[in-house]
Amino acid sequence: MFITFEGPEGSGKTTQIPKVLQFLTEAGYSVFSTREPGGTLIGDQIRQVLLANKNTEMHPRTEILLFQASRAQLVEQEILPRIKNGEIVLCDRYADSTIAYQGYGHRVNLPQLRNIVNFATGGLKPDLTLLLDLDVSVGLARRRKDGDINRLDAFDLAFHQRVRAGYRELAASEPDRWVIIDAAQPAHQVQQALCDSILSQLGDANINLNRNRGGGRSTK
Repeated sequence: MFITFEGPEGSGKTTQIPKVLQFLTEAGYSVFSTREPGGTLIGDQIRQVLLANKNTEMHPRTEILLFQASRAQLVEQEILPRIKNGEIVLCDRYADSTIAYQGYGHRVNLPQLRNIVNFATGGLKPDLTLLLDLDVSVGLARRRKDGDINRLDAFDLAFHQRVRAGYRELAASEPDRWVIIDAAQPAHQVQQALCDSILSQLGDANINLNRNRGGGRSTK
């Protein structure tokens, strides 16, 4: 199974995914976690170029193609072999990020962009996409507080608002694949909602998180 995590900046994906990985591993599943851009030696080198704050002159088309190069390598080297081996693959961002950020954020032609993304992924789509939804002002404030601002974070507020709106449109267009999680909730409730959604997809309702932390399924 292929599960992706999406969301605007500061939505908490990077914090939550290791917890989800631990939960599923302890439940007896074989799970692999990766991220975009990166996840391979080649992809990590591309990631440095994409996120470097000094690369302010990068054109959106350049940005798109670099993301697809990293993604193509990750799909062929890690994701597809592990799916074929029966593992659950968790990915911090995937193809929907390109549609949201470069398509809606940069306003790049969506049909052209989808063709490029489809070529890079070989048509591989997630079985489940979890959208950690959060007001962009709150998310960017979290990033500034952490002191981890990259080139994409530095785009103006209107860009990030378009990204969030794009994500919500994508989720509405494929409700069977997407689950929207309110990322403004306390972290343990977000984790509960993520794990519940994954277990529902797996058809395994008998495994539960520790409910006495006040958790419960919470979606928007």
